[in-house]
Amino acid sequence: MSETTTSPVLATVHRGTAPVPPEFLFDVVADAEKWPQFFAPAVHAEYLERGDDTDVVRRWFLTPDEDVKVRTARRHLDRDGLRITLDDTEPDASRVSSRVEWTFTNVSDGAAEVELRHELVPAEGLTTADREALATELERNSAAQLAAVVDQGNRRELLEQLVLSFEDPLFVAGRPEDAYEVLYEADKWPDRIAHVSRLDMTEDVPGIQFFDMDTKTPDGVPHTTRSVRICLEPRLIVYKQTTLPPLLDAHTGHWRFTTTPEGLIVSARHTVTIKPSALSLLGEGTTIQDARKYLRNVLSANSMKNLQLAKAFAEDPTRA
Repeated sequence: MSETTTSPVLATVHRGTAPVPPEFLFDVVADAEKWPQFFAPAVHAEYLERGDDTDVVRRWFLTPDEDVKVRTARRHLDRDGLRITLDDTEPDASRVSSRVEWTFTNVSDGAAEVELRHELVPAEGLTTADREALATELERNSAAQLAAVVDQGNRRELLEQLVLSFEDPLFVAGRPEDAYEVLYEADKWPDRIAHVSRLDMTEDVPGIQFFDMDTKTPDGVPHTTRSVRICLEPRLIVYKQTTLPPLLDAHTGHWRFTTTPEGLIVSARHTVTIKPSALSLLGEGTTIQDARKYLRNVLSANSMKNLQLAKAFAEDPTRA
């Protein structure tokens, strides 16, 4: 029989420094919607409530075994005191409560310390093994989150050049559910989109998809990527590449469906982080600016094919 325990509070403390003002690090943590670009497990975040100093954020994130978990937290953002706290509003079966506290301190001219405290109250009756697994997860996640924030501080100026983000919209004179359907059915893309040659998809949990995809860029370069998608019908499909093409350190984006009086706008968003060590893949002497232009062209070209597919599908008169 497994030993059970009335586990006491689990707690971790992690600290790091970066050559930036503390206000910069505060803003990095405060901007929840940007976390998927810089923190590997994060897939999507959106605000359920938003005020001047409090908000409620729902977060989707990957576990090491590729499950997607969802947590919702109420945050208090004290900009004057340079402190952010998060309290889970919907703890899962493993925990009674969870609190995260970030503090940011000026340690010298142009440098700051960030401290991350995480306290978790395990559920009653957990086995010793479950409690140990929870403690391991807490330590791993806290250390990785702190490292991601410090890295943004250390690479502040470089990241401003390496990160490219843009959105391409297209008007569709059709029903939102039809435009959504064709982009949701990614497993059918090899038969519908020329640059997609293979796509193997699983959807064990409704609305959460994983797929491996083979594509070619307009100049004929093949890529194999793996992605996770969060499908929030009928308004949004969010994706994150977990296996990336060699030129990128990160790639996130979404398909957004916005109803208008005349029809709807379907927009494709990409946010990529360029890998500096891979610039030579585009030719000797390639600069970051060269890579930005290349990616803007290639990603937009592929997105427009998807958008045009959604437009044709939704505007097909036989579907009326």
